[in-house]
Amino acid sequence: MLRLFDLGARVFPGVSDPRPRVVGVTGSGGGVDGVVRLEPWGEGDLWLLRRLNSAETTAHLGGPESEERLLARHRRYVELGDGRMYRVVLADDERTVGSVGYWEREWRGGPVWEAGWAVLPGFQGRGLAAAAARAVVEAARAAGRHRYLHAYPKVTHAASNTVCRRAGFTLLGEVGFEYPKGNPIRCNDWRYDLAADGS
Repeated sequence: MLRLFDLGARVFPGVSDPRPRVVGVTGSGGGVDGVVRLEPWGEGDLWLLRRLNSAETTAHLGGPESEERLLARHRRYVELGDGRMYRVVLADDERTVGSVGYWEREWRGGPVWEAGWAVLPGFQGRGLAAAAARAVVEAARAAGRHRYLHAYPKVTHAASNTVCRRAGFTLLGEVGFEYPKGNPIRCNDWRYDLAADGS
């Protein structure tokens, strides 16, 4: 997911801290594969950032980062005030399966929330990213402040685009980004209207 690993370092006090969310995961066969819970990112979660820093997981994000960059990113995740990062946990057995979060950015002349997620390779293909994305939609809705939550997966990243669709985002079209800096890429702009009925 584009920009999950590209949060700014600004901290804004006073943002609410939504309680962890629990969401059922519906599998392709129509059954429930499991339930995820979101746990706010903490000091002890650096190991997960390292696990997610593999070539496979960061293939659409410009590749793995150095240890120095990971440590700086972990500090930003812990101190993030304009949103929240979470560890995604299977509610039934407490295994950590990935990360998800939302943060503030400027988009088309105004502030919006942006979301991103990543799932460990051993847990992919089970609908867990979509469940985490639905949960973070509710966390952003509870935080208030902005009406829209956006996600920007690369147009070639089929899995993340599917997550956006399954989580209820609306595709607005293609947009251009530089990521990493100096590397132009094409992304899809998906948007969720947090003012809409969440039932």
